[in-house]
Amino acid sequence: MDFSAGWYYHPKPRDMQAFSIFFMLANDLILVPKPRHSSPLFNNPTLYFSTKATSQSTLILPTRNRLSTLPTTRMSSSSPPALPSPFTASTAHAKVKAAQNLWNTQSPSGVTKAYTAACIWRNRSTFLQGSAAIEAFLTQKWAKEKNYRLRKELFSFTENKIAVQFWYEYQDASDGMKWKRCYGLEDWTFDADGRMRKRMMSGNDVEIGEGERWFQEGVDVDGVEIGEGHW
Repeated sequence: MDFSAGWYYHPKPRDMQAFSIFFMLANDLILVPKPRHSSPLFNNPTLYFSTKATSQSTLILPTRNRLSTLPTTRMSSSSPPALPSPFTASTAHAKVKAAQNLWNTQSPSGVTKAYTAACIWRNRSTFLQGSAAIEAFLTQKWAKEKNYRLRKELFSFTENKIAVQFWYEYQDASDGMKWKRCYGLEDWTFDADGRMRKRMMSGNDVEIGEGERWFQEGVDVDGVEIGEGHW
């Protein structure tokens, strides 16, 4: 299967609950970010892609009077997301959600493949460059940040740059497993092949109680209402 462009579905209000999907095939990877507004049809993540180790899965899409299916290849963390620049509002949003989904795998090797071999990073006060340094950093990060759950949202974009606002929650293994939430901003610069060649990140951690968590187990992070005071 070979897709050279994205695909959109915009049902009318009288159809099933309004939503839109963007996806693109990149080698053996189909990216299907969840819609920001929840729909009963999409509460089950198995409707997005199969988690079984099979070569084919089925993406289920609503139509006005029935459900239609589209065969897809299985999702793999071995290939970086494509969606090359220049960006549109739709592809920039899809790029952000693809990154969110990839980082939520907490796979250092898989996440590293989304960046160029010589990618430049600043992560808070840590400066690093290159695939080996990025993978080592992420390995150390997720050894500390347990039960990690992340949400990213598009802030702005230009032809080959994207700015992102994000929040993630985790238990800090270096601080008695206290729950914390990071509030952060990133700016990304992309190479022509769709991989990121520069990532600059600033973030602040806030200690939270169990009852203050947004991203509880089983909760769709994209469905959480985040008020203006936190946005």
